[in-house]
Amino acid sequence: MKPGTERISRLLDSLNNPQDSFTSVHVAGTNGKGSTAAFLASITNRMGCRTGLFTSPHLSRFSERIRIDGCEQAEESILAWAERVIAAAPEGTTFFELVTGLAILAFAESGVKLAVLEAGMGGRFDATSAVPGAVTIITTVGLDHCRYLGSSLGEIAAEKAGIITPDRPVVTAVSQPEALDAIAAACIERGSSCYRFGDQFNAEWNGSLLEYRGMDISLDALSPGIGGRYQATNAACAIAAAELLTGAGYPVDERAMRSGIENASWPGRMELVGGTPRILLDGAHNADGARALAAELAGMRHSRLCLVVGIMGDKDAGAILQPLLPLAEMVCAVEPSLERSMPASELAGICRGLGSHAVAAGSVAKGLTRACTEAGPDGLVVVCGSLFTVGEARSLLFHQPYEPIRG
Repeated sequence: MKPGTERISRLLDSLNNPQDSFTSVHVAGTNGKGSTAAFLASITNRMGCRTGLFTSPHLSRFSERIRIDGCEQAEESILAWAERVIAAAPEGTTFFELVTGLAILAFAESGVKLAVLEAGMGGRFDATSAVPGAVTIITTVGLDHCRYLGSSLGEIAAEKAGIITPDRPVVTAVSQPEALDAIAAACIERGSSCYRFGDQFNAEWNGSLLEYRGMDISLDALSPGIGGRYQATNAACAIAAAELLTGAGYPVDERAMRSGIENASWPGRMELVGGTPRILLDGAHNADGARALAAELAGMRHSRLCLVVGIMGDKDAGAILQPLLPLAEMVCAVEPSLERSMPASELAGICRGLGSHAVAAGSVAKGLTRACTEAGPDGLVVVCGSLFTVGEARSLLFHQPYEPIRG
């Protein structure tokens, strides 16, 4: 990881600035970026706009990162674009910068009109920030990646807000005063209008259906295609951004908004896999994500809940585990197929230290098998702790190849 946008800017310049051929929307934040990006791409695609979606990391296949009109691109095409990007890249270009350049080139040469770009962990120095954004979404801010982004919510929010394009609107669901102040200051500095969840737009559940109230549009009885009640804010941010895209020459009607929200999909986030026992996949990998997952689990029926947890070694495992452990009868600590994974034995020890019954199951495959046996046919197995853990488990469950690429 190397801060700065000089390399990606030089790379794009060498490729004749393909980003200039389409309009972009940035999606940054600590949690909810992927779901929000998926909601927005689904909306704009359903209004008839050829839409690109760039996200990271992938769950099972590298090609998941680059979608056009909801479809992954063929491996041959990705390889051809990659060869050109690698040949044009200046010395020292990082993996994420190469992939960002690859996505931008793919979108330009595939006739994309609007691209939704999910930022990496930051904003100010993120490779995607080299591309101007017609709208910027900052979903949430939490204490994650503190080693790189800062030790306070204000510092992290300021880093995230560094992606804001001057004179272009910002949509955010950030609520903590310290973080919101940092975003507001960045908006003032850049001359950007700020639209806040709970003020200029809102969404609330009415039973199992969602009601949206925006700047100019209201939508009732929405049934989001991505599960979880916490998706209310993500769906609302996507709709609010779609409203603002009208000013950028992309008028979005209410039909496209409704259809886009209801038909959006984002695997690995509150994804329930049927069978006995049921298996729930959720990419909760920090304290805020774990709390949101715990709130969802509290309302689910099951006879016995077993966790399959794998966490990266640079994460605060205790903060992730604390909201979840009280809900589980047992924990199978696993070690995903990445070098930076926390050893299963170490993770099991942390769980036991927090008062839970935990075993070091080893691999994700062994953990799934053990947890399903322990849960029983009427139980619930929850796989969480990292998107890499979820991706590996999902590949096993759906009998798909798994490509464990970190960046």
